[in-house]
Amino acid sequence: MALPRSNHTVTLLQDGSVLVAGGRRGSKTLALVERYDPAAGTWSETGSLAHSRNQHTGTLLPDGRVLAAGGIGGATSSAELFN
Repeated sequence: MALPRSNHTVTLLQDGSVLVAGGRRGSKTLALVERYDPAAGTWSETGSLAHSRNQHTGTLLPDGRVLAAGGIGGATSSAELFN
């Protein structure tokens, strides 16, 4: 990963890649989202969540989007879709 973190979500996507979203680094809650391509063995930054989150959930929806919900940070009572 470009940015080591804890308390993040890891969601397996339909194409076999992995989405890592939010989390915590030290005392900072993160919004950064990264994607891991296991076939190439590479990480890439793929945007940010609308709100910093850690200890949240990440759920793959049937249409391929990921629902990030709850957690600790700036968005404890909200949810957002990541495409």
